[in-house]
Amino acid sequence: VTLFRLHGSTAEEPHILLECDSSVLDSIQKHLKLYKIRRKVTIAPCPDLSLWAVIPGEQPGDASSLPKNADPALLLTPDPRAEVMGWRLIAKKGANLSEIIPGSQVGDIQDYHRHRYKQGIPEGVQDLPPGVALPLESNLAFMNGISFTKGCYIGQELTARTHHMGVIRKRLLPVTFPAPLPTSGIPEGAEILTESGKRAGKFRAGAGELGIALLRLVHVNEPLCINLAGDRVKLRAATPEWWPKGAAK
Repeated sequence: VTLFRLHGSTAEEPHILLECDSSVLDSIQKHLKLYKIRRKVTIAPCPDLSLWAVIPGEQPGDASSLPKNADPALLLTPDPRAEVMGWRLIAKKGANLSEIIPGSQVGDIQDYHRHRYKQGIPEGVQDLPPGVALPLESNLAFMNGISFTKGCYIGQELTARTHHMGVIRKRLLPVTFPAPLPTSGIPEGAEILTESGKRAGKFRAGAGELGIALLRLVHVNEPLCINLAGDRVKLRAATPEWWPKGAAK
C-alpha cells in the first residue's frame, strides 16, 4: 500500500488516503477495522476518486510542464517508490486530465505495467504475494517501504538483522524475453533455471516481453530459461539503474 497525508499540519484533523490493490480492498478494510479498537476513526473506500500514474516522457524537460499546484487534482505528488516512476495523481472521477497536466497524453494500463516491469518495480498482490514476498528481497528498502528506526513491527527482527548483516541472496529483478509471451502467459511461480539446469529463481508476473522475477543474484548475468509446455523459453535479467550503487552484490 501507499499512504498519502492529506492534512497540511499536525494541528489539523488527520486525513490519510491509502492506495491499495483493488482486488484486496475488502480484506484491507477488515484488517484496518480490526485494529481500530474504539478509536474515533472512519475507514471508508473512495469510489469517487481515480488514480493516475504520470510517467515522464522521453524528451528532456518533460517534467517542467508539471504544475506545482494542480487545482482540479486532490493530490499530485512524486511517486514515493522511485524517481523513474514519475508522479501519482489522484483526482475526482471524470476530471479533465489535460487541464491538470497540459500537453499530457493518456495511455492505457498496459503502458503503465510495461513501464514498471522495465524498471523492476513490484506492485500489488501478484508481484508481492502476501505471506510469501519478503520486504528486503522485494527491494522495499530502496523504495521508502521499510523503516529501520521506527521500532517494532511484525517481522522487524528478521528484516533488521538481514539488513545489518548485508546478506540478501535473492531479489526481485526485471526480466526480458526475446519475444512477447504466449497469450496463455507464464504461470505465477514458474521455476527459472540456468542453462546448466540449476534453480535460479521464480517468475512472478509479466506483460508482453517484459516481466519481474525473484532471482538469486549469483545468476543475474547468466542466460536463463523457463520450461513451458515442453519448450524452453529464454530470458535475461538486469539490474535497474535506479538502484543504489552496489545494491546487487
